[in-house]
Amino acid sequence: MTEEKINLSSSELASLWTSYMQNTMSVQFLSYLRETVEDKLISQLVQTACQISEDHIAKLKSIFQQEKIPIPKGFTAEDVNIHAPKVYTDIFMLTYIHHMAKAGMLSYSGFLALSARKDIRKLFNKTLFATADLFEQSSEIQINKGVFVRSPVIPYPKEIDMVDDKSYFKGLNPFADKRALNAVEISHLHLNFFNNVVGLKLATSFAQMSPRKEVQKICIQGKDISEKHVELFAVTLINNGLQAPIDGDVSITNSTAEVFSDKLILFQLGMLTAAGSGNYATGAAASQRHDLIINYERLAMEVGQYAKDIGNLMVELGYLEQPPGTLDKETLAKNKEKH
Repeated sequence: MTEEKINLSSSELASLWTSYMQNTMSVQFLSYLRETVEDKLISQLVQTACQISEDHIAKLKSIFQQEKIPIPKGFTAEDVNIHAPKVYTDIFMLTYIHHMAKAGMLSYSGFLALSARKDIRKLFNKTLFATADLFEQSSEIQINKGVFVRSPVIPYPKEIDMVDDKSYFKGLNPFADKRALNAVEISHLHLNFFNNVVGLKLATSFAQMSPRKEVQKICIQGKDISEKHVELFAVTLINNGLQAPIDGDVSITNSTAEVFSDKLILFQLGMLTAAGSGNYATGAAASQRHDLIINYERLAMEVGQYAKDIGNLMVELGYLEQPPGTLDKETLAKNKEKH
């Protein structure tokens, strides 16, 4: 049997399906940014990001057709009004692409690691490198424009040091002194701070544009959660004598025009929430102070409940597309008995 005739594994099928859903959403979001961006450099970056997703979608469709698998519905031009007034500032567009490129590199590296078939590995490897190049381009533009937000700078170590006391892991007692944050902990606090800033602004913009009260409500709920988490991460850094990240761009206009469908809004909120849960789990695993671990676990539970609320609303509105899955054997047996 040649490799080309080997059926896709469940992991490969999941990766292809997830990638299709995410990229069709991205194309619609980016197509709106492409119509409203004004800065020439950022416009080129938006076009590059859109092209990466469009090329990837074309290859995904080809594989689905080759394998005789129904192409997911995903998202189409019906999910965006590209003629709507400008909602996002150019700097936020730059920040958004930088943020999504980081998330994309994590996703594609994971998809690649789950793939065995050569053609699937080749597909995700190529898109991973394209996304990494997009991240590089967005980083350079941010630096040139003076809007790249670096994590706090700390003194270089003078010597190698070993942990010689178990109190290194403590931190739950509010009346006891906590040890200073280490570089690994600072990096995750900074990352999660800024991820929540992006999520906060997106949720705010979605609340402004959605005509449905229930969608507005869940967007505002997401905004409130992100605000609370941003404050916690900022206070943790400040209490350790470190500067919390500063974002001077307001990022969204006062436009209330409908830009994206509620389906796209809820999907993107769900995608950001899933990424946030993963980041919190990684932050907890990388942290060695008990108070940080407890905070990440507590925040992850709140985000998990929010993700459930989004999913329930998508089901109620008929927006949740079901991933490929196995057949329920018990149901099959019962149905057979009826005939």
